[in-house]
Amino acid sequence: MQITGTFIDEISHDIPHQNWGEKEWEQDFIYMKAIGIDTVIMIRSGYRKFITYPSEYLIKNYSCYKPSVDLLELFLSLADKYEMKFYFGLYDSGIFWDTGNLQAEIDANRYVVDEVWTKYGHHKSFSGWYVSTEISRKTKGSIQAFKTLGMQCKDISNGLPTLISPYIDGRKAVMAHTSGLSKADAISVKEHEEEWGEIFEGISGAIDAVAFQDGHVDYHELPAFFEVNKKLADKFGLQCWTNVESFDRDMPIKFLPIKFDKMRLKLEAAAAAGYDKAITFEFSHFMSPQSAYLQAGHLYNRYQEYRKTLLK
Repeated sequence: MQITGTFIDEISHDIPHQNWGEKEWEQDFIYMKAIGIDTVIMIRSGYRKFITYPSEYLIKNYSCYKPSVDLLELFLSLADKYEMKFYFGLYDSGIFWDTGNLQAEIDANRYVVDEVWTKYGHHKSFSGWYVSTEISRKTKGSIQAFKTLGMQCKDISNGLPTLISPYIDGRKAVMAHTSGLSKADAISVKEHEEEWGEIFEGISGAIDAVAFQDGHVDYHELPAFFEVNKKLADKFGLQCWTNVESFDRDMPIKFLPIKFDKMRLKLEAAAAAGYDKAITFEFSHFMSPQSAYLQAGHLYNRYQEYRKTLLK
């Protein structure tokens, strides 16, 4: 299975910012295109006070800082030029992470979606929406939040598809700011199936694709969880993608590019389960030849070698 999409995390709130300009971003799109990436997904248009485009609404109502460059316009223009699909990631106010209140994210994005579609919807590459709130289990209010935001995005854009990327509440599902690498109270496959069956039933029709993050369970557990994810997605009419993480959750340093064999194991598990598409978090930091991490370029080379074996 080949990686054909990537998130773009320009806010970089828990990974180092690379301070790229237009020249470096265009070179990254060229590198992406060279390995078969056809879809780029802005993981969020803003997080708390830092935003990727000069949103009048967010600057006025959330005291966000005006960015020096309109990165949304830049990414859309590059996606236009290199004939890629672009998914817009919604704003994350941080209120949900602080309080557990998902209504705050609905309220903020009700205006963001309208503002962005009005200003940027003319781009030919604008192909979908990413509902950026990340959950792992049946979080209170999550079904209603995904349904409300998903339908708003679809209604304003004449039905453009919507995507979510939740995570499995496995052994490695620990917060990035903590020092631990694992926890004891991991979800079972049966519990995962029951909870996500209820969520998928509730969001069917509002969300078109689900890309579970693949780094929160051990490698030997992937086949069982992937089988359940695909079965549930098929049952409720969702596309089943995999978010193959290109960073390593097994290292005490958070986060570094992943060992290639670990990525290969995850891609092969997704292929065996019959997944529809593989995207990654995240090419620019963890796979790009111009990444701040030297080993990211080596991962790019190893992946290119692997990809050539698939294309024979």
